[in-house]
Amino acid sequence: MSLNIVERNKTEEAVSLELQGSLDSDTAPQLDQHLSEAIGSETKVEAFNMAGITFISSAGLRVIFKTLKLMKSRGGQVSVTQMSKGVRKVFEIVKVMPDLTVFADQAEMDEYLEAVQRRAES
Repeated sequence: MSLNIVERNKTEEAVSLELQGSLDSDTAPQLDQHLSEAIGSETKVEAFNMAGITFISSAGLRVIFKTLKLMKSRGGQVSVTQMSKGVRKVFEIVKVMPDLTVFADQAEMDEYLEAVQRRAES
């Protein structure tokens, strides 16, 4: 599946993106590239509207957390809104276990995240 990125608002200090599709190992580099071009030296706020995200993998999470780390280093913030139940569940799991390595490899983690999202959508 593809990823569609719509820039909703951009100022010197804030960037707001609407994401649609799948945020996985195939599409995460696209978001990462878009962010590196959209985020300027004065940007302190990044907002992701994820209403259109149907799936997120560990690769997608890495891009979000990389952005969070950058914004925090600038005294800023990242907001994520309008997540589906499945995507929200993935964020809750990651928040609960931020420092634990539970999976043998990325493929195993992605399979688990996919199953969690399917169950939450049911």
